[in-house]
Parts: sequence; structure tokens; C-alpha cells
Amino acid sequence: MLTFCPACGNLLMVEQAGGMRFHCQTCPYVYDIDRQMSKAMYMQQKEVDDVLGGADAWKNVQKTDVTCPKCSHPRAFFQEIQTRSADEPATLFFRCEGCAHQWKEG
Repeated sequence: MLTFCPACGNLLMVEQAGGMRFHCQTCPYVYDIDRQMSKAMYMQQKEVDDVLGGADAWKNVQKTDVTCPKCSHPRAFFQEIQTRSADEPATLFFRCEGCAHQWKEG
């Protein structure tokens, strides 16, 4: 909770001098805190987007002969996506045709 000085409008700081109190750093204003003040706020997690576009992004992609590192299936779908700056090579994303395991190269 932010509290401001009623005399000069600056942010009040909390200090512990014989008890808790607010004090102003620019003027002599002091206010003793006579009760406990707290407020709990819990962060709400945002939904994570699938950076590869979800299941629909893999519908019309090409296949290649590459071995899946998880199930050793010999073929996989692939997409080439530019994930870094244009002067660096694109990243290849693979999805196994057999077990749907996803991995990347590059």
C-alpha cells in the first residue's frame, strides 16, 4: 500500500523507531502506525500460447525421413520457423508421425 505525505505529497517510508511509523524524507511529517496493515494479492497465471500454433498448425505440413528420438519412428512432420534475427538460420521443428513427440534442431 502506497501512502503519500499530506504536507508535501512525497511517498512516505516505513521506519521502525520505537514502533512502526511512516515518515517523509523531505519534510518533518511523521505518522505512527497504530494497527497492522497487510493485503495479500495472488498473481493470476496467464494462459500459455502454443508457439507452434497448436494442432491445426501441423495439418498441412511436409514429412521427412528423420528418426524420432523418443520412439525411433522413421518419419516426422516438419516446419521451418525463423525464431531469431534474420541473419541467423531458421529453426526446424519436428513432430513424430508415430507418437506425436515434438523436438527442434538448429
